Amino acid sequence: MSRYFIEVFGRVQGVGFRYFVEYTAKAFQVTGLVKNCEGGSVQIEVQGINDNVILFIDKVKKGNRFAKVEDITCREIEPINKEKTFRVIY
Repeated sequence: MSRYFIEVFGRVQGVGFRYFVEYTAKAFQVTGLVKNCEGGSVQIEVQGINDNVILFIDKVKKGNRFAKVEDITCREIEPINKEKTFRVIY
C-alpha cells in the first residue's frame, strides 16, 4: 500500500480535469482526493496497491483531451488507514 501527494501544473482547471482524475481513480481502484489550487494547479492524494497507483499516475500525466499537463510533481507520503473512497474537494 502506498500513498502519494501529486501536484499537476498546466491547463488543468476549467477543463474537467478533476472529474477525469476521479474517474481514473475509480478505474484503478485507488482512494484519495483531488482539488483545485489558487495558483491554477491541481493537487491529488492517491492511495492504493503500488502497481495501481503507478498506473493511475501515468494516466494522470497524459490528462484528458481538454487538459494540457505541463509538469507534475510526486512525493510519497504516509498512508491513511481505513480510507475507502476517492473524492473531489470543492
